[in-house]
Amino acid sequence: MKTNTKTILALFALGLLIACKNGNYDENASIESEAKAVETDSSTTSNESDVISSSAAVENKNSTRKFVRTADVRFQVKNVAKSTTKIEDATTKFGGFVTYTDLESHINSVEKTKVSPDSTLTTTRYSVDNSITIRVPNTQLDTVLRLIAKEVHFLNHRKISANDVTLQMLSNQLAQKRNATTQKRVEKAIDEKGKKLTQVIDAEENLAAKKEQNDNTLLQNLSLEDQVNFSTLTLEIYQDETIKQEMIANEKSINAYRPNIGLQIWDSLKTGWFILEKILSFIVVLWPFILIGSLGWLGYKKYLKK
Repeated sequence: MKTNTKTILALFALGLLIACKNGNYDENASIESEAKAVETDSSTTSNESDVISSSAAVENKNSTRKFVRTADVRFQVKNVAKSTTKIEDATTKFGGFVTYTDLESHINSVEKTKVSPDSTLTTTRYSVDNSITIRVPNTQLDTVLRLIAKEVHFLNHRKISANDVTLQMLSNQLAQKRNATTQKRVEKAIDEKGKKLTQVIDAEENLAAKKEQNDNTLLQNLSLEDQVNFSTLTLEIYQDETIKQEMIANEKSINAYRPNIGLQIWDSLKTGWFILEKILSFIVVLWPFILIGSLGWLGYKKYLKK
């Protein structure tokens, strides 16, 4: 009895072990298939994004160099309005902002086809495009470009530049320090040695010029730092020509509102009567002249002829 029990337990443990192995195998196979699917999707997405992205758009965090990165891309999309919204949302999501957008529809042709006495089919062919300028943090330029690549239906051109301004920024900093030192020396000379009015005026003008030069150098450096921190993307997107058809009601011709012949004759009679009334009224207004003329004529006939 004990032997049978041990045998049953051994067989049960062996079956449980085999089932666990099969379960682990199925689970591992499932995980491997999912990983392969993800790798396939990633490779497909990578191929699409590589069309727009470039190593010039990737920042090397270990490098001490400063780059001004710009991108100029023109491509076709399926729907300009929807792609514009997605691009702007992606820009905002990664800390950027839109500085310019010009969404416009261009009418190529309009055709009107009369389909019934009171209806006309209007066919409008138009194209839509948008010019967008966005600025994104330099660390997110590559990410934003890869997101924009998902909207590309046909790529016309892609230009990405990374201008190294490290030495230029260093030169501006050194010039700023020199200008500050010179400014202090001029101020000290004015306080200690400036006695005559003309000398003081010349020194003040020189000091103002030094301050202006120092301010310009500071502004140039701030502008470069801003361009380094935020990359500029200029996008031109467009779509295929779109056709819009609309049924509109025809306007009634003016002939539809013309009165019948009887009403026209009646209106003509009334118009003639009104003209006759005006003539009679005009004659009545002239009665003094008619009376004077008649008396003059009678006087001429009666006295002057004798």
